[in-house]
Amino acid sequence: MNQSEAEKKIENLSKKIDEHNHNYYVLDKPVISDFEFDKLLEELIALEKEYPALLLPTSPSQRVGGTITKEFKSVKHRYPMLSLSNSYSKEDMLDFDRSVKKGLNMENDLFASKDVEYVCELKFDGLSIGLTYENGILTQAVTRGDGVQGDDVTTNVKTIKSVPLKLKGNYPPDFEIRGEIFMNKKPFEQINKEREEIGEAPLANPRNTASGTMKMQDSAVVASRKLDCFLYSLLGDGIPHAGHYENLMAAKSWGFKISEHTRLCYGINEVLEFIDHWDHARLDLPFEIDGIVIKINDYKKQQQLGFTAKSPRWAIAYKFKAEQACTKLLDITYQVGRTGAITPVANLDPVQLGGTVVKRASLHNADIIEKLDVRINDYVFVEKGGEIIPKITSVNFEKRDPKNAKHLYAFECPECHAKLVRKESEAQHYCPNENYCPPQVKGKMEHFVSRKAMNIDSLGGETISQLFDAGLLKNIADIYDLKKEQLLPLERMAEKSAQNLIEGIEQSKTIPFERVLFAIGIRHVGETSAKKIARKVKDIDTLLSLTKEQLLEIDEVGETIAESIITHFANPQNKEILTRLQKAGLQFSLSEEAMAKTGDKLAGLTFVISGVFTKYSRDQLKEMIEQNGGKNSGSISGKTSYLLAGDNMGPEKLKKAEKLGVKIISEDNLEKMLEN
Repeated sequence: MNQSEAEKKIENLSKKIDEHNHNYYVLDKPVISDFEFDKLLEELIALEKEYPALLLPTSPSQRVGGTITKEFKSVKHRYPMLSLSNSYSKEDMLDFDRSVKKGLNMENDLFASKDVEYVCELKFDGLSIGLTYENGILTQAVTRGDGVQGDDVTTNVKTIKSVPLKLKGNYPPDFEIRGEIFMNKKPFEQINKEREEIGEAPLANPRNTASGTMKMQDSAVVASRKLDCFLYSLLGDGIPHAGHYENLMAAKSWGFKISEHTRLCYGINEVLEFIDHWDHARLDLPFEIDGIVIKINDYKKQQQLGFTAKSPRWAIAYKFKAEQACTKLLDITYQVGRTGAITPVANLDPVQLGGTVVKRASLHNADIIEKLDVRINDYVFVEKGGEIIPKITSVNFEKRDPKNAKHLYAFECPECHAKLVRKESEAQHYCPNENYCPPQVKGKMEHFVSRKAMNIDSLGGETISQLFDAGLLKNIADIYDLKKEQLLPLERMAEKSAQNLIEGIEQSKTIPFERVLFAIGIRHVGETSAKKIARKVKDIDTLLSLTKEQLLEIDEVGETIAESIITHFANPQNKEILTRLQKAGLQFSLSEEAMAKTGDKLAGLTFVISGVFTKYSRDQLKEMIEQNGGKNSGSISGKTSYLLAGDNMGPEKLKKAEKLGVKIISEDNLEKMLEN
């Protein structure tokens, strides 16, 4: 293939991939499998590597990230990015409508319509962004910042697959479109699940996660976070229509993701109906919203009303009320996770909130404490909202006692008194004493014996603490040196209990390599990434021989995981533990049976499992799917290939599958797919 032929091939591939991206991420109507899509992308990347002069900044290959941004330069907005004034009640909205009519002189004009045409939009809870397009190409993406200038995050925004790099149709030559970058609930829950698996504190909420992700230096990490973006406002000369709603529909035809829930309303009563509906229905959305934005549709009327110093007079945000309570902060304590992550916890005077009694709330990290200026004995406002656990939103400064001293963040570990460290790129402090700090040592052992790891049922947290305090366990390798006669003298350890424990430890030696790799507790290596790594490297010796660059070639492995693996095995104590575990007889290579089962028969297919099965457990079915290249999902969407249905499956899942035309199969059907 010569360069001219390669150029045509790259152009055709790029066009196809862009179309499939739009179908999948904007329309939610994929027409090819993930496997077929990945093959197209691989072919494009290979061609661009062979002909680097043909790599364009608008290429779909640029969405995978990999560029490092050391510094985000500050950029002045072409149009100020003003915030909206807020309303919290029906009365506020009626006042807004009256002031609009007064400003438009509709009260005195006998020929004017009685109602104003408003556009109602969901108020997405994320990060505001301004995207500039020149001749249909994305040239710049800038955050809100202070409204006058923001940060250039173009490289990171290019990884968001719902943001078009190149437009289609009849678009203006130069314009800006504004919107909100956000994280859907499912990816957020998955990130927190993986963080909990590797012993890290859960992230606070999707909004903060989206905002923090946008400022990450490694665009490959940004790409892995699966951010999304809705657009909701056009600015510039040559905008095609005189109405805001009509321009949003035009933008949709150019390739932008416009929320299907945006509605054109006639008069304030329709606006109030829209607000009432979403005050309840928002809980069913796959993303977080915190209110409704109301704008006048007609641009001429917007200009007539103009702006105050801080916000437009032609738009307002209605904010939903989050349930909140005020209570006294009794103390701030610090928890140590098994990876050494330190989490400050607010201990509260018990208060009723959202139907439960709240006694504790996470303060997340030192930056949050500093930002809130929260102090022991302060009265604080606590919210539940969409949080994983309750959070402190602010301090009631009117009730603050002047004697309340500014809180100084802990400088040493509350358990082992080692000096805490904090990496420049991370928000949390850590205890570096990983091999001797009691909560870390015990946490590592609890993780090691857990169901998804070595599955030693008879060795629970209480027994681990007892054995640790007795000096019988100092690390995970010590588990395999335990003798029955050592256990019998311990309190609550009878003959049968001791025998069950020894047998459970012996049985764990048959646990497959991928679970052993997860069990040893390498920071950032979760259950999914351990499986991918194990199936790629096949054995521990190969893993130990890989360089960082070679690790990065493994699916699911980014900079953070690669560095963590190298750091873990560079520690002499961890190497010694590994050697002892190998001598104890644990599985550190894939079995012949596992390698025989591994394949790509289900590559590109996504399964949802529901119900009770007779031949296999749900975990076994998930394992079979993953071993053969398929993906498991918890919810049905247009991207689901099959619903694997057992007895007593959820009626809602069945109804949704039928509505979306998702094929429903049994465990027998799955067996046949694997046989064929």
